[in-house]
Amino acid sequence: MNECSKALLYYEKALEIQQQSFPCTHPVLASSYNNIGNVYYNIGEYSKALSYYEKAVQIQQKSRPPTHPDLAISYNNIAEVYKNMDNYSKALSFNEKALEIRKQSLPPIHPDLAMSYNNIGEVYKNMGEYSKALSCQEKSLDIRKQSLPPTHPDLAMSYNNIALVYENMGDYLKASSYYERAVDIAQKALPSNHPDLQNYKRNLDLVKKKF
Repeated sequence: MNECSKALLYYEKALEIQQQSFPCTHPVLASSYNNIGNVYYNIGEYSKALSYYEKAVQIQQKSRPPTHPDLAISYNNIAEVYKNMDNYSKALSFNEKALEIRKQSLPPIHPDLAMSYNNIGEVYKNMGEYSKALSCQEKSLDIRKQSLPPTHPDLAMSYNNIALVYENMGDYLKASSYYERAVDIAQKALPSNHPDLQNYKRNLDLVKKKF
């Protein structure tokens, strides 16, 4: 039995116990639905993941205030599924719901806000709306610069994501500059064999061939 199957069995057993112990709108059930959804998401079973994420949202909408951070997490989960299913309009809609909640419930430089801007930027990039993508990724980077240590891996991710947008816009020089920053930070923050570092290096090598 692989790790995903073990996780699924564990979370389903936990859910079964919780359903016998708690009211049907208790937030703990929403957490279990999200956990099961995450397993299905990680193995690429997006329709099943979506079903469980939606069950989590239904409970949270009844049991949590409308600006509770848990709702933002669930909306973000749903958005990621839609993004992977290439349904970018729905992905954008749910990411924007998550962002609005985080704007109201978190400090203005909280890392979760940066993640929301990052996620929206990713969707805009996939939609070919590069100026909007760039604006969102720059907001994400700005928050991360203020809220995280200078060698945090999320900063490397931001530089890489901005580089990807510039590359798609055909500005290979700027893309190269941002990839270099991503590699520089990742080399300090991650093991040499880490897949993110390898990805940033590969991106840098590929864009240099386009000069």
